[in-house]
Amino acid sequence: MRVLVVEDDESLSEQICQSLLDADYVVDVAHDGEEGHFLGDTEPYDAVILDLGLPVMDGRSILKKWRADGRTMPVMVLTARDSWTDKVEGLDAGADDYLTKPFIVEELLARLRALIRRSAGQSSSQLECGPVLLDTRSGRVTVGGRAVKLTAQEFKLLSYLMHHSGKVVSRTELTEHIYDQDFDRDSNTIEVFVNRIRKKLNVSVIHTVRGLGYQLEWTEDTA
Repeated sequence: MRVLVVEDDESLSEQICQSLLDADYVVDVAHDGEEGHFLGDTEPYDAVILDLGLPVMDGRSILKKWRADGRTMPVMVLTARDSWTDKVEGLDAGADDYLTKPFIVEELLARLRALIRRSAGQSSSQLECGPVLLDTRSGRVTVGGRAVKLTAQEFKLLSYLMHHSGKVVSRTELTEHIYDQDFDRDSNTIEVFVNRIRKKLNVSVIHTVRGLGYQLEWTEDTA
């Protein structure tokens, strides 16, 4: 999952980014409102963590412009402004959640997981597809109770497919959401990872849709 962090406090943004990286997110960061708005307007993100008190362009203005332009990614407002009027204004501007500073990183990560799940139409922290179970909280993957060990990139790819179970996901979409901006999007790495995951799961749940991409689905025919 790919997350944008827009925070002008470099020490705090570094702490947030490192925590997200440790949790296997792909992270882009902007330190002012103009750059943050541009990235959110031009790149696909699964979620955004947005400070309100930013230089050049404030977070509320960014959020209003994104929503006016049809950008629907979930946004968590992160700010030191803790009055109820600030919260109402942030939510009315289009925020999906509101976390005040100082905060505990574990709470930020839990709220972020919930935002991404809800955005993808998932309600539980445990994503299921037939016998395959992925726990977004622990990062554990099992098949019929058997633990499956995946690399960080394999987990990111499977997690994205699990969040969008039943949907045909293109190779380009997968690349945009599990790699940073500098990744070579013309490589065949996605295909290699898909084949590795299939072998490790040893059940037929990832299907190739010729010319379109991949679809995660479990039916009686695949059992």
